[in-house]
Amino acid sequence: MSAGVDEARIRSLTPSVLGILVRRGADFAAAEDALQDALVEAVRVWPADPPRDPKGWLVTVAWRRFLDAARADAARRRREDLVDEEPPPGPAPAADDTLNLYFLCAHPSLTPSSAVALTLRAVGGLTTRQIAQAYLVPEATMAQRISRAKRTVSGVRFDRHGDVATVLRVLYLVFNEGYSGDVDLAAEAIRLTRQLASSIDHPEVSGLLALMLLHHARRAARTAPDGSLVPLAEQDRTRWDTGAIAEGVHILQAALARDRLGEFQAQAAVAALHADAPTAEETDWVQIVEWYDELLLLTDSPVIGLNRAVAVGEADGPRAGLAALAALDDSLPRYDAVAAYLHERDGDLTAAARLYAVAAGKAHDLAERDHLTRQAARLHTLRRG
Repeated sequence: MSAGVDEARIRSLTPSVLGILVRRGADFAAAEDALQDALVEAVRVWPADPPRDPKGWLVTVAWRRFLDAARADAARRRREDLVDEEPPPGPAPAADDTLNLYFLCAHPSLTPSSAVALTLRAVGGLTTRQIAQAYLVPEATMAQRISRAKRTVSGVRFDRHGDVATVLRVLYLVFNEGYSGDVDLAAEAIRLTRQLASSIDHPEVSGLLALMLLHHARRAARTAPDGSLVPLAEQDRTRWDTGAIAEGVHILQAALARDRLGEFQAQAAVAALHADAPTAEETDWVQIVEWYDELLLLTDSPVIGLNRAVAVGEADGPRAGLAALAALDDSLPRYDAVAAYLHERDGDLTAAARLYAVAAGKAHDLAERDHLTRQAARLHTLRRG
């Protein structure tokens, strides 16, 4: 090895790094290849710029090399085999290196949006298409953003971690994809958020954990035996996980008591109001609208605007909901589905059927598309009858 590089020290780290790569989901041969690439890079970089954490540096570089050589979906499926389907309650187990990799990818040299995109792609295992959908941008735009992020971090030091807010955003998007996407990443996102909550005293970390638990508690009731989606109002609430709901509410109440409101706490408050209602008809929609108003002040998110329009329609009537919807961009994903629902509530079955069909044509998720198609067919049948 080159002068200035402690060969014995590097070699002493290789078994540990190799084990971490294998635990992450790499097969042994691929992990060895990735580690060799990282060692070559260490020889080139370390003499002039030695890292403060050599092991962390090797893990990060080797993992990046592996992910560049492997299909994202195959890597993702292998990682999913490492976790149980349902996240256990209570304290998190001893931390592994996955959460550390999240922080490393959220490097200060990147903008928050680029750091989130890169982490979702490299560590979370999501495809570029999935990330683009989460950000409401074209796939080509997201591909360019990720490529620029890779170029930016290719030569920078990895001894400075990214910030908590960026890591929370990544965990939130991974959970959402796991909750509704093709591969189950929800349990892994909850596990990592538990780890973060056990190591960082931050109300938004608690808010995100509460939000995940409250959503995950409804999971068993979200689909029928044939795999079709069951809307929230029609779910069998006896199938909800009351233990997860109680834990989520307890965590949320402690976070809110600190009077440092953030978007994840506010979203968890909405989820808690749904979970607290014995029936859909008893949902406190007025409070939910108030929480969405808070969320809009915090985020100005168009997705929150869509959800608020639904809540306004429930609290003040469908025409009020349609008026709130009219203030939003009609090109937003699920805009047509929300409009269809509100028109149906208002008694305009013709417009509702048409909009359900339009929404089905735009849906990316097969289960969602089938649900919207069935809604359109149902209304066509009602009109004929």
